Amino acid sequence: MAKVRSVHRCTECGSASPQWVGRCPGCGEWGTLVEEVEAAEVGPAPAWAGWGSGVAARPARPSTDGAEAEVAPVPTGVDELDRVLSGGLVPGSVTLLGGAPGTGKSTLVLQAAAGLARGGATVLYACAEESPSQVRDRARRLGALHDRLWLVGESLVPRILASVDEVRPDVLIVDSAQSVADPDLSSTPGSVAQVREVAQRLVREAKARTLATVLIGHVTKEGALAGPRVLEHVVDTVLELDGDRHHALRLLRAVKHRFGSTAELGLFQLGEVGLEGVPDPSGLFLADRLPGVPGSTVVPTIEGHRPLLVEVQALVAPSSLAEPRRSSTGLDRGRVSMLLAVLTKRSELDMGKVDVYALAAGGVRVTEPAADLGLALAITSAATGRAVPAPLVACGEIGLGGEVRSVTSLERRLSEAARLGFTRAVVPASAPEPPAGITAVRVRSLAEAIAAVGLLG
Repeated sequence: MAKVRSVHRCTECGSASPQWVGRCPGCGEWGTLVEEVEAAEVGPAPAWAGWGSGVAARPARPSTDGAEAEVAPVPTGVDELDRVLSGGLVPGSVTLLGGAPGTGKSTLVLQAAAGLARGGATVLYACAEESPSQVRDRARRLGALHDRLWLVGESLVPRILASVDEVRPDVLIVDSAQSVADPDLSSTPGSVAQVREVAQRLVREAKARTLATVLIGHVTKEGALAGPRVLEHVVDTVLELDGDRHHALRLLRAVKHRFGSTAELGLFQLGEVGLEGVPDPSGLFLADRLPGVPGSTVVPTIEGHRPLLVEVQALVAPSSLAEPRRSSTGLDRGRVSMLLAVLTKRSELDMGKVDVYALAAGGVRVTEPAADLGLALAITSAATGRAVPAPLVACGEIGLGGEVRSVTSLERRLSEAARLGFTRAVVPASAPEPPAGITAVRVRSLAEAIAAVGLLG
């Protein structure tokens, strides 16, 4: 017997409240409680209530006991995806892929499904949002049609699992997690209760069947995965596909990965035949750069374990506003404001009465402090109208006192710069010896760096 009850549940953390409140008592977010109707069981305790007593179903073993063999990952055939996954999908694992609409989540997963099918794996693609014919047309455009790739147009968990029993796949793909529902729950598809229960059931089935499972997830307007946080906790891997819809570049990162490192970065370019791996991202970012233009500096950055050379641009213009504009794209706005204050206080420049626009070219996002020195030189170059001499890169963190501090992995950054033909690098005074082919210009302060590059006086 069941009775219906109404609760208000947080869309961020999943906490429940008997009545609506403005601020979630669990995570403190405002305006995240939504009403849900649940069926509460009344009667005898369920069968699983006594699972906590009695003899352990799986006896404990010493950590040195290797009775259970380590499962090797299965390559997907998409090199950049395999890089982020530390080799591929692990049988029995559950991977959640999130990203904004239009970034190419379904395209990437369909390409991976075709690669797995070509490698001999059987893949079942559950189309919960689109019809199988739509997915089939996309697969035809991508050249991803294969006899081992099965499509099923179902959005109910029991029917999807029935198809799993019928096809017996090696990999299950569910597109998307917010569109699948459990008919045993009275909540609507996409609600907190449905997303939580569907995810937990799919995880249990994946572990019991040793079935590698991939879930595609929606994101909120802030860029976070939609649904309760438990969705991220129950899965083994959380991937984020990021990119500006106005650019072709796509970046794939692992936010959580129980089978490897989260420091790897996958780079794709969205084209007519889907997502293609970018073998030389630094060359791509600098392909259209115009040397000798004021306001431009090349910065060697690190994304995961990969060194990338990115062009940082700045534009300075007189302002007629009481509060001049401060615009940044692909850069941390707080650090841009901090650098403007340091330039005003520690150099001969007065940035208080000008509009400043800063940009990381190519659609990439640069947030690490190592880009401080390059960005400060680009702003100074734009303000004075003098171009940063080429071929030169700049790398270093700037403190509030105007000092230039060392950064990590400087050798790898400069090796990438030398590979692309740069011969000089403005670096902190404490930096190690640069690789062959590049000369270090060591500076202790921002003022020394501006003078060494010749942007003032």
